[in-house]
Amino acid sequence: MRFMLLQAYGGVELEGCVPMYEWDPADVKAHIEFQHTLNAELLDRGELVDAQGLAGPDQSKVVVSDGTHPPKVIDGPYPESKELLAGYRLIDVDSLERALEIAAQSSAAPGPGGVPIQQQIEVRQVLGAPEPEV
Repeated sequence: MRFMLLQAYGGVELEGCVPMYEWDPADVKAHIEFQHTLNAELLDRGELVDAQGLAGPDQSKVVVSDGTHPPKVIDGPYPESKELLAGYRLIDVDSLERALEIAAQSSAAPGPGGVPIQQQIEVRQVLGAPEPEV
């Protein structure tokens, strides 16, 4: 079973946690090392498919098209809150329970002063498309 673990940044983490760009460089390094270590462990277990951080919403685009006319490309989205999608892990595991265990590990990544950030992790099963009829 494949699951996408979506990592939100902002809104629900550790009360008073400042944006990462305001962290002490040693705390940023510890946080990134935690992510790399978790990815390596999941890779060794054969559970990691892919993991990436995402650029902020200030660098994103929204595309809308009717398939006929040139697409409309606009800057954004611009969330009203400070919450944003920071990254993802795509995992392939035997059960939802295992996906939730991995999400919990990820949520406890260290933040300022090494305190777990309690990052919100959305767990969504990846659905396969139905097989085409032959």
